[in-house]
Amino acid sequence: MIAIAIDDEPIALDIVAAHAAKVPFIELKASFTNAFEAITYLQQNKVDLLFLDIKMPDISGIEFLKALSKPPMVIFTTAYSEHAVQSFELDAVDYLLKPFSLSRFLKACNKAKELFDLRNQSPEQKADFIFIKDGYEQIKVSLTDILYIEASGNYTQIHLTQDRLLSSRITINELADILPNQQFLRTHRAFIISKDKISRYDRSQVFIGDKSIPIGITYLPSLKLP
Repeated sequence: MIAIAIDDEPIALDIVAAHAAKVPFIELKASFTNAFEAITYLQQNKVDLLFLDIKMPDISGIEFLKALSKPPMVIFTTAYSEHAVQSFELDAVDYLLKPFSLSRFLKACNKAKELFDLRNQSPEQKADFIFIKDGYEQIKVSLTDILYIEASGNYTQIHLTQDRLLSSRITINELADILPNQQFLRTHRAFIISKDKISRYDRSQVFIGDKSIPIGITYLPSLKLP
């Protein structure tokens, strides 16, 4: 993964560079003490991962990230904990509190690598899991554990085997784009189902166990049930 680091403190950048050099799948291409120089670099170069400080002069790391139209994955590196909630609302991969150890840095990089691999799978590769944002964390969910997915207000509920339930702010449309269509069906604007969990169906509903899932009239013509 191609990475860059932004921090107004050169010593902090040196620490990120030293840690990154020990992670075989991270290639730290550039480091910046000036966030605006980093914006120019991002506009001209492909970057997969950003190590980003929050407390910087002129522009904060939060403001910097919001200014990017297509931001790369980001790992925040900061001495302050009060911005953790806001950073995860911006879909940060992780939030490293300074001073952080190599092992903690590696854990954050491993999370980024799993997300990177998932997003860059070729159509021929069969994904067997996805990551779902739950609070401050990205939770790895096996596709075989998903029964059905339901949009519910500002949240999307992922119903799993063994009566487990995962609620996330990811939209059902985003999940529809991520999930392989050979395994999952959109039956309704508010529902996605797992094909192999269907127990029975008719023209108006599908059953997952005893749970009735409606079939929307606009989805019926293109719906290919087993």
